[in-house]
Amino acid sequence: MQEAELHDLSDDADYAASQQQGRSASMMRCDSGKRSSSSEPEGAEIVYSKDNVTIHPTQFASERISGRLKLIKQGSSLFMTWIPYKGQSTNSKLSEKDRNLYTIRALPFADVRSIRRHTPALGWQFIIVVLSSGLAFPPLYFYNGGVREFLTTIKQHIFLVRSAEDANVFLVNDFQNPLQRTLSSLELPRAVPIASAPSTPVSVGESTSHENEEKTDVDVHDGSASIHQYNGRQRQKVHDPARDISIQVLEKFSLVTKFARETTQLFRETHSNGFAPFERRNSKQSALDYSHKPSDDSEEVPVQGPVAPDPLEFDKLSLVWGKPRQPPLGLEEWATFLDSEGRVVDSKALRKRIFYGGVEYKFRKEVWPILLGYYTYESTYAEREYQRSIKKIEYATIKNQWQSISPGQAKRFTKFRERKGLIEKDVVRTDRSLSFYDGDDNPNVNLLRDILLTYSFYNFDLGYCQGMSDLLSPILFVMEDESESFWCFVSLMECLGPNFNRDQNGMHSQLFALSKLVELLDSPLHNYFEQNDCLNYFFCFRWILIQFKRELEYEKTMRLWEVLWTHYLSEHLHLYVCVAILKRYRGKIIGEQMDFDTLLKFINELSGRIDLDAILRDAEALCICAGENGAACIPPGTPPSLPVDNGLFYSQQDEVL
Repeated sequence: MQEAELHDLSDDADYAASQQQGRSASMMRCDSGKRSSSSEPEGAEIVYSKDNVTIHPTQFASERISGRLKLIKQGSSLFMTWIPYKGQSTNSKLSEKDRNLYTIRALPFADVRSIRRHTPALGWQFIIVVLSSGLAFPPLYFYNGGVREFLTTIKQHIFLVRSAEDANVFLVNDFQNPLQRTLSSLELPRAVPIASAPSTPVSVGESTSHENEEKTDVDVHDGSASIHQYNGRQRQKVHDPARDISIQVLEKFSLVTKFARETTQLFRETHSNGFAPFERRNSKQSALDYSHKPSDDSEEVPVQGPVAPDPLEFDKLSLVWGKPRQPPLGLEEWATFLDSEGRVVDSKALRKRIFYGGVEYKFRKEVWPILLGYYTYESTYAEREYQRSIKKIEYATIKNQWQSISPGQAKRFTKFRERKGLIEKDVVRTDRSLSFYDGDDNPNVNLLRDILLTYSFYNFDLGYCQGMSDLLSPILFVMEDESESFWCFVSLMECLGPNFNRDQNGMHSQLFALSKLVELLDSPLHNYFEQNDCLNYFFCFRWILIQFKRELEYEKTMRLWEVLWTHYLSEHLHLYVCVAILKRYRGKIIGEQMDFDTLLKFINELSGRIDLDAILRDAEALCICAGENGAACIPPGTPPSLPVDNGLFYSQQDEVL
């Protein structure tokens, strides 16, 4: 049923409109000295324009946002914009505010690392634009074709080369000089001689009305693309090297995720794991007033300006905040939840108990497989032992598939060599500060490698992506058994695997849901993010991708995970945890008028400083307060929910044109 919906768009208004227009009417290419809109500023030229280029913010094909994709040339620089239509009648249920969330305004190709082309056997071509930072935009679908022309136009204006490793990947500014490549990745001043920002300020606008294709507009509040603002920031960085060194380089080497780089499997040596600054309005609006403490031990933060009050403060007297945390579930208490044969008598009561206190470390290996769904709550001691023996044999069979690959086979098995190399590089950098993984030739590090390699054969479509080693490490630490760790990891990845999909739909659906939850639970904070172009919530990317693994101490990470795995109040409690952290520091964020760069740096520096018990209480209260309205903010199939369409969820392969 879902598959039919994905490919049958004959009743879609966007698609119907595009069919009526035809390719020739929907695409405009202007050569130098030929066609150029009279309303364009002097020196700015639209060299490519394509209508009905679409994104899908959720897993539902009917929920799509269509817009116009443009390539704009100014001097020696090339910019890309994608502006969603306004006033267009479509079957999308998304609001105009949702559409603006995905707007791409004057993205300079100096910030782009690669473009990946997907040409599936069924459906439409789409591209994924990956930034130098490693972050990727949502896939852009071309209903009428035009990907080839898009890439050809880019190649006419900047340095674009096909990847030697993947014919569907096109590298932007892929310099042969390693030093230049490093400097380009770091975006240091004067480091990018190709597609650099122009020295002459110019503003290029984009009309969002589908009827007036040639009109341009300089009003930033109407979805315009401002190249002038980008140039202004570039000049500021050039004239302020101290700021560049202290902020930009720190961002590039910060511990924000390298997910997009590794999932496209292009980058074997990463120079950064921060996010590149996105185009933002240079807002000078005054800060709003606020001081909010959702729980008694909320950390006080200095505020430099008045901050808007938290709307939940108005209901403070009637709002019951989360219950106090309890001691971890002990062995004697655990026994009271089991019958004589080992079945869990009351699974809801057990999940509630773990939700409020977690589990003592010494018998997590007995509880975690049940929480993860590897064993059922109704299974007996004997059934679990039998399953353990059967799965051990099955694991050995899968592992033997890659162990039996000879060196000669490996030479002709590129995908295996790539994944094996990436895994071997990652495991030696995963949690080596723990004695469990410390030291040279540590057998547990070898187990980590073997399990991840085996998983890449078990789920060959998904394979391996950076971040998976972070998710496996605590499981192996707890289970201390290779086969059991593997199958628990498999169960976890059934829910979190979409986080690592190459098209990033799983991540984008969670970030989209997070933005809606913040809008519901703290509209002033949401408005602040909107005014400062932070509505993409990419500063929360790492939190969601690896479930706060790098934000908390190891023990606290394990405690948070077992709380999340209970699904007691919501299977999306991790999103409420994100909201709780943002609300706890909202006074500092708004009071200090943080822009995207400053906010990203601030979020990074919270690592190791988060009060888990307080945040869990706040998240519980927010979840209860949001109720059904909160659940409605989260699209069906959003991870860790099981995928709406299992048959297509892990499809990663392309056909090469």
